[in-house]
Amino acid sequence: MSTFPAFRPDRQSQPELEVVPARSGAEVLLSALVGQGVDSVFGIPGGANLPIYRHLPQFPIRHILVRHEQGAAHMADGYARASGRVGVCIATSGPGALNLVTGLATAHFDSVPVVALTGQVASPTIGTDAFQESDVIGSCLSVTKHSYQLRDPGEIEEVVAEAFHVARTGRPGAVLIDIPKDVQQAHLGDDRPLRRIRRHAAPAPAPEQQIEAAAGYLSRARRPVILAGRGVAIAGAQGALIKLASKLDAPVGTTLLGTGVFPNPHPLGLGLVGFMGTGYCNRAVTDCDVLLMVGMRADDRVTCRLDGFAPRADHIIHVNIDPAELGKTVAADCPIVGDARDVLERLAGQVGPGSRPDWREQVDGWRRQHPLRHPHNGRLQPQEVLRAYYARRRPADITVADVGLNQMWAATGWSGGESGLFLNSGGQGTMGFALPAAVGAQAAAPKSRVFAICGEGGLVMTVQELATAVEAELPVKVLILNNRQLGMVRQFQDDFYGGVRSQVDHTVTPDFPTLARAFGCYGEAVDDLAEVGPALDRAIAHPGPAVLEFRIDPEAGIFPIVPLGGTLSEFVECPYP
Repeated sequence: MSTFPAFRPDRQSQPELEVVPARSGAEVLLSALVGQGVDSVFGIPGGANLPIYRHLPQFPIRHILVRHEQGAAHMADGYARASGRVGVCIATSGPGALNLVTGLATAHFDSVPVVALTGQVASPTIGTDAFQESDVIGSCLSVTKHSYQLRDPGEIEEVVAEAFHVARTGRPGAVLIDIPKDVQQAHLGDDRPLRRIRRHAAPAPAPEQQIEAAAGYLSRARRPVILAGRGVAIAGAQGALIKLASKLDAPVGTTLLGTGVFPNPHPLGLGLVGFMGTGYCNRAVTDCDVLLMVGMRADDRVTCRLDGFAPRADHIIHVNIDPAELGKTVAADCPIVGDARDVLERLAGQVGPGSRPDWREQVDGWRRQHPLRHPHNGRLQPQEVLRAYYARRRPADITVADVGLNQMWAATGWSGGESGLFLNSGGQGTMGFALPAAVGAQAAAPKSRVFAICGEGGLVMTVQELATAVEAELPVKVLILNNRQLGMVRQFQDDFYGGVRSQVDHTVTPDFPTLARAFGCYGEAVDDLAEVGPALDRAIAHPGPAVLEFRIDPEAGIFPIVPLGGTLSEFVECPYP
């Protein structure tokens, strides 16, 4: 298999130029990005950011030309999730900037550090409804951690440094820098003063008395359960989580965004919690007497009806670095503001070792009583496709799931033991996320294999980014679970809306193998289970991007599932043999 370089200059660029001392605002901006360790950006040039692109070839930054600005934001997001570094996207003003909003919301809600650079009309024309003007600051207020609009080119270095600091510290998130065209073009002298960078103070360690109280509750528990979210991955706390769980003999469930932070399979692993979680995880949470939630928001997809969430728990401990998340939905009698790794390590050092054979046997009984099942009706089932794919996973492979049934099938079937290798859009549930995010992840991890799991509905929303993958020589593999419909919406209509199927069928879908080849990818369609493995092997062996369409059972659903308005214990299991 041929390999692709991590950096390849654009085909149209001139021979490499020396980096020259910054003179214009655009050059200062690019120099500041290099100073922050930026090696890749994702974007599209346009009228209001052309000064940046004029000087971009002078700097050691790889630019990946996307086909839609939403794709740029998702690529920056995927890059950040795969690398742990800040992802950067660039757009012009007006529609270009506004096209970033969905991707910024996706990153921000999932605590992903992304910095967006948007061109803006010249400062004197702001507020006059100038051509391609938009109030991108106002539009992004609810989906960014902080926003800046530069009016003085002398502030560029300060603002870039502060923006990156804000994006990656505390609870990570999205930050926007809006740069009017005249600020990009303005010239600065070499004697410009250095500006003082404002730093947000790091959160103080959690008070010792809170750690002692939580450790006491956990040590005395008869039926402890731990629920872990993406904050565990962000903090690099997987080892501390495993140590604490093993010491307590406490089973561990994960949120959708926490998939992979606890090894699966593992004797203490409960899999996914919540609306589409495993039956045995939901039963354990319902029956526990002490619940520790760490690095998670406790949103409605986790809790379902609140009065049925951990109703028998004498104590609920909630650990989050963002104090705004504590008590927002679940009232915890032991809320702890702190870094997940620090808190888990301190708890593991204080709890007494315990063996809880009765609780373990009860949980194992629920495993036997509520196994994950799917139909066996002669049609290709998504679980069969994913089982064949996961059997071919290597430890460093990255899986990026889209949104819908494909996402839940992929999450519940996840077999990895490593943190941060299963990526998906959780808080926003953004269809179309997987392909561009996989491109960004591949750019961040050129030595890893990256796979996007999609439904046909989500893929067509951003399918144009196949061209980006081919052009940038990023060999992502796209696995389409095609049921010819909006599958999750169809299941909701069947189960919760009287069985009235309305506007969910895709009577016209692309011929995906032909479409893939039109973009320059490898393409193949699979209808039969016997061909799943060989097709995967051919796609994986192909040196460039590849698209496999698996034509699955159109009636396949996700089970277990909690009825709308139900409690965790009221989940419905697969009704088919």
